[in-house]
Amino acid sequence: MKEREKFSSRLGFILISAGCAIGIGNVWRFPYITGQYGGAAFVLIYLLFLVILGLPIMVMEFAVGRASRKSAARSFHLLEPKGTKWHLYSYGAMLGNYMLMMFYTTVGGWMLAYFFKIASGTFTGLDTEAVGNVFNTMLSNPGEMTFWMVIVTAFGFGTCCMGLQKGVERITKVMMVCLLTIMVVLCVKSCTLPGAIEGIKFYLLPDFGRLKENGLLSGIYAAMGQAFFTLSLGIGAMAIFGSYIDKDRSLMGESIQIGILDTFVALMAGLIIFPACFAYNVSPTQGVGLVFVTLPNMFNQMMGGRFWGALFFIFMTFAALSTIIAVFENILSFAMDLWGWSRKKAVLVNGIAIFVLSMPCVLGFNVWSGFQPLGAGSTIQDLEDFIISNNLLPLGSLVYLLFCVTRYGWGWDNFIKEADTGNGIKFPKWARPYLIYVLPLIVLLIFVMGYYDKFFR
Repeated sequence: MKEREKFSSRLGFILISAGCAIGIGNVWRFPYITGQYGGAAFVLIYLLFLVILGLPIMVMEFAVGRASRKSAARSFHLLEPKGTKWHLYSYGAMLGNYMLMMFYTTVGGWMLAYFFKIASGTFTGLDTEAVGNVFNTMLSNPGEMTFWMVIVTAFGFGTCCMGLQKGVERITKVMMVCLLTIMVVLCVKSCTLPGAIEGIKFYLLPDFGRLKENGLLSGIYAAMGQAFFTLSLGIGAMAIFGSYIDKDRSLMGESIQIGILDTFVALMAGLIIFPACFAYNVSPTQGVGLVFVTLPNMFNQMMGGRFWGALFFIFMTFAALSTIIAVFENILSFAMDLWGWSRKKAVLVNGIAIFVLSMPCVLGFNVWSGFQPLGAGSTIQDLEDFIISNNLLPLGSLVYLLFCVTRYGWGWDNFIKEADTGNGIKFPKWARPYLIYVLPLIVLLIFVMGYYDKFFR
């Protein structure tokens, strides 16, 4: 059997794993949800849930991947007790990765398109309504959306085609360094704008009164969901990178570093957006339109706004591509582990498959806009997002959790041995009762509340 390819360095593992977690959820969804729920108080609750929900399950995915040296397609087959059926979830994990990319490639294309639109001066001189119409016009044009989706998909699979070290690791390292550098530059610019201090206070000084005004329980659930979903847990997206690393470092310590980097990017995104919003009297509670409608209007008012806007959207593009490349690598590993395909064959077949599977999302905003699967105003993208975010991620995380902590699965002893192998911070053994009796209930609550929010509110 051919030896499994490994990362060339620990830094490569951390940056690529963090790149998988860092994505549109951090730099698009997190800021607008924080704005909707009153700022800093929401951030505190989010950070709490990130530690008690996301971190343990991330360690479990890494442990399953490293112990099996396989992707989610084969890892359960190798580790499950004889006669059990945990391996059936491998199909759920595969479905989750494909489903995520069915709309993520389109949104990544939006980010890249907006970089070119702002850099070329498309928004220069437009009023507020006209800026909003630019986004609506793009959505109504299937040819334009398909073009940008294809560019993003080709770049992602082209990177993966070059291999783990020469492609995925090398390019992701460069992209992550650029992302972090651009983020720092934008943060300094935003925080030094006249009037930015009010935005900084909104974001960093907790005011639970604002949170209550927007619904305390809703805010807590939103923070719980964001903390859970930001790390892309439950579909084996993290497990694959565990399968590539050596046993010289404990997995708890590595997971903490990845979580810190992921959180740093999310928090810095807020420090870019909120001070600038307050400096230009733009409401931070605009919801999903914050990035594509509100911020271009703000850049129009800013001196040198064309430059800063282009820099912002190339940063957003890097964030999206970091996740796309990481998930593509997982998809390719499924094919290589299940059927023994070469990397190039897996790239060719899956490149075509992802293009075809991405088209319903593209067409759902225009040609197929009459199909509104979740009620009036909904799109195919909303359905795809609901399936992955409200079903496959929480239920998949529950599978990994129960597989690692119960005697019916891989079991606590095997998990803790793998997690604690190597130097670094060890997994807290005292947390076992919490992981067995409390965390599964929280995950189920997230799952149930997802349906409640979607269909009964």
